[in-house]
Amino acid sequence: MSTTQEYKASTTTGRIANFVDTRVGASGIVKEFGRKIFPDHWTFMFGEVALYTFVILVLSGTFLTFFFDASMSHVTYEGSYKPLYGMEMSAAYASTLDITFDIRGGLFMRQVHHWAALLFVASMSVHMLRVFFTGAFRRPRELNWVVGCTLLVLGLAAGFTGYSLPDEVLSGNGLRIIDGILKAIPVVGTYISFFLFGGEFPGDDVIGRLYALHIMVIPAIIILMIAIHLFMVVVHKHTQYPGPGRTENNVVGYPVGPVYAAKAGGFFFIVFGIVALLSGFFTINAMWNYGPYDPSPVQAGTQPDWYIGFADGVLRLMPGMLGDFSFLVHIPMPWGTNALPLGVLIPLVPAGALFVGLFAWPWIERWISKDNKEHHILDRPRNAPTRTGIGVAGIVSYCVMWAAASSDLIATHFMVALNDVTYILRALFFLGPILAFIITKRICLSLQRKDREVVLHGREAGVIEQTPEGSFSERHERLDDFKLYRMVSYEPNTPRPAQANRKGKISWAEKLRAGLSKWFFQDRVEPVTREELAEAKSHDHHAEIDASDHSNGQIDR
Repeated sequence: MSTTQEYKASTTTGRIANFVDTRVGASGIVKEFGRKIFPDHWTFMFGEVALYTFVILVLSGTFLTFFFDASMSHVTYEGSYKPLYGMEMSAAYASTLDITFDIRGGLFMRQVHHWAALLFVASMSVHMLRVFFTGAFRRPRELNWVVGCTLLVLGLAAGFTGYSLPDEVLSGNGLRIIDGILKAIPVVGTYISFFLFGGEFPGDDVIGRLYALHIMVIPAIIILMIAIHLFMVVVHKHTQYPGPGRTENNVVGYPVGPVYAAKAGGFFFIVFGIVALLSGFFTINAMWNYGPYDPSPVQAGTQPDWYIGFADGVLRLMPGMLGDFSFLVHIPMPWGTNALPLGVLIPLVPAGALFVGLFAWPWIERWISKDNKEHHILDRPRNAPTRTGIGVAGIVSYCVMWAAASSDLIATHFMVALNDVTYILRALFFLGPILAFIITKRICLSLQRKDREVVLHGREAGVIEQTPEGSFSERHERLDDFKLYRMVSYEPNTPRPAQANRKGKISWAEKLRAGLSKWFFQDRVEPVTREELAEAKSHDHHAEIDASDHSNGQIDR
């Protein structure tokens, strides 16, 4: 009877590794995921930046929790910042001042946390835009797109809850806006506000509740969503840009270990270094200049962080009166009259529609195109002109709302009337997305035509040639195989006409889908076919023979 001899490592590290492997099966995990192939492209780094800045947020936030007091109890400040010495304030604001001026490295860690938060949301936003414009959300990645949208919303929530914790004038004004939005909700709004703030605004409990959300609930959900997102990336395999050798059934790239592991480790420290550099040299949120929050004065010029600005801006764009019509409506109820502030509720519609559209877009596009195939090769944005136009229109809509949050500062810095700024932004809110869509779609179609011309006739070399007959022409150079393949290897979507159901009737929904499909895909440029490319190469071959026959009379200039 033979027995299998147990492996015994000869080094301490080997023995530790063997101990872990025999208990948790680490070698199988490393074999499965360590050899996973990932394509290499600079646009894929935005997702990595989001992951690394979240790690920095967790590390710096852990440091700050040791010293922050999430209490609204009243204290007298006796710290080292003399302009506020002896002033009554909340314990939250006093502890923030202590972290800033009395804890060694406290100000730097606060700055690291804030800059990392800005970069976290920015990198997530750019990453989502890359996924949208390249069509990486299509089957089988629809649910991963929803996870990404959820992460974006959670990032906004984490930023807002953290932004409100210092309890100074700036964050207090932001909380006042939230209080007004909550109270605008019919029937239940007042109760929700009282629950959040622990009474009438500003209440006594809001900082503690936001603190619990900021350090426990939201980070836990973000970590869960990141784990699900990475798991789906591994299961579905990574998307890749078109190129020679890249198909829907393979991935061309490098394995996670050791290539990507080394690159990712180095890139993490690069991101950390950039955040540290920003934090050491550029002040952000100088809350000691604002003073403790007092709900009685009204202050102009307050600005939220950029990612929350759209919510404030859309409220500023909404007029309180339209002629003689007031947007404050009183509705009689059995228990009395309820006020319905439409001036607050109506602006929430475009902001909400933006996010609802994000979550639902994979299914909207699939319904319009009737494309249920799996896609692992990315689109070039120019080859999906309608989708690209819609994306740019959404960006313009967001940017107008974001800019409106600074309408007062735009007026003061550029010395123009505030009303003029508001009127211009209102016009851009409606006309900007339409113009952006039209211009973007035309640009995409023009780029497609340019690609077709370059594929068939080559790239302009900038060399003018004169024939013996005296005519002039510009020399064209053929593209290399990689660029040529990238330009011709795509299948354009075509309009799908309405189809009858089992009863032989065309429903109104199918008619709507067919109309949208025509609008989506009617304007397109067909890619170069094999026959056209062969004919173009044959023409070039004859031209080269003709040129060689007259080479003695050719002049290059």
